[in-house]
Amino acid sequence: MPTALVPPAPIRLLDLAAQHAALQPALDDTLRAVLWEAEFINGPAVAAFAQELSACLGDPHVIPCANGTDALQLALMSLNLPPQAEVIVPAFTYVATAEAAALLGLCPVFVDVLPTTFGLDPVAVEAAITPRTGAILAVHLFGQCADLEALKQISTQHAIPLIEDSAQAIGATYRFADGLEMFAGTVGEVGTTSFFPAKNLGALGDGGALFTRDAARAATLGQLANHGQTRKYHHQHVGLNSRLDTLQAAVLSLKLPHLPAWTAARQRIAARYDAALGGVSGLRLPHRDPQSSHVFHQYTLTLSTAPQRDQLQEYLRQRGVPSMVYYPVPVHLQPAYAYLGYPAGQFPVAEELCRTVLSLPIHPLLPEAQLDYITTTIRDFFALIRAVA
Repeated sequence: MPTALVPPAPIRLLDLAAQHAALQPALDDTLRAVLWEAEFINGPAVAAFAQELSACLGDPHVIPCANGTDALQLALMSLNLPPQAEVIVPAFTYVATAEAAALLGLCPVFVDVLPTTFGLDPVAVEAAITPRTGAILAVHLFGQCADLEALKQISTQHAIPLIEDSAQAIGATYRFADGLEMFAGTVGEVGTTSFFPAKNLGALGDGGALFTRDAARAATLGQLANHGQTRKYHHQHVGLNSRLDTLQAAVLSLKLPHLPAWTAARQRIAARYDAALGGVSGLRLPHRDPQSSHVFHQYTLTLSTAPQRDQLQEYLRQRGVPSMVYYPVPVHLQPAYAYLGYPAGQFPVAEELCRTVLSLPIHPLLPEAQLDYITTTIRDFFALIRAVA
């Protein structure tokens, strides 16, 4: 029979208050310094953070911007694609992936994803390429890289730029067959990330960045993010007002040295989840691609059926355990993208994932007592399922 437990309260999906409490004296000093300096737009902390992040990711050019969605849009803008050029995107992702293309008058072309890593299915990508294909936009979902080996080969073979959305995978690495190891976001023509507060490296508000190894493209991206300026009041391009605030850059510089330890803590918690839930029938744990590290932005289970997923989520909620469905509706079935004409059933893996995935609490400061309570509660749920079967 299920074990009677009292939840260690409160359990949170992400505990930013605890993270910031540990940094509070340094945060106070950082914020005070920016206030006294009073250079709130493009202050020195912005360039300093870009240099520090570059050093952590194998020395790509880093171009800060206002948020992760802008980063995707800027990446596409830098390709100078013709109107209605096609951008291949996964059907299972956050809406910003397709949104960035649609806002630019480009045509999102959805393809299905792999049931293991949830990344673009390279076979489906290859089949979707047409003479109008202008870019392939891969998403490194939940903290693990998409199949960069295959996607890079397709990109090179067809001379189609590869863009990487690494908003959920900062610090993750991918090892190619030849032994070369690279960070997520640094393999394609352009990589993007987000510093939304809930990300593994989060600001105190919005923020984002782009990565590229091409110096000329980096210069163009920097101009595009600042009204298309080559210098003040001289505009070479139609650009955006998309600048990372000085205050956010200073906070990110403070947090960046902690990222490896936070990542290691997430990985330890994921291993604890694996050990506790590995023997539960009807529950698929997060896949580990041997070519990619996993930084566990989310710890996402896959249930056998949609009703079982919903029942588990409700069972957890009633017992004080938060969980989240990322994402309940595939992008091609969102009303905003009905104009593209994709019917239900066209992308079965993406659609099934939307019905069956469930993400559990994971953050670097998740207490062991809470972790034990969460896993015991999940095991109790499946014990009840077996008892009534």
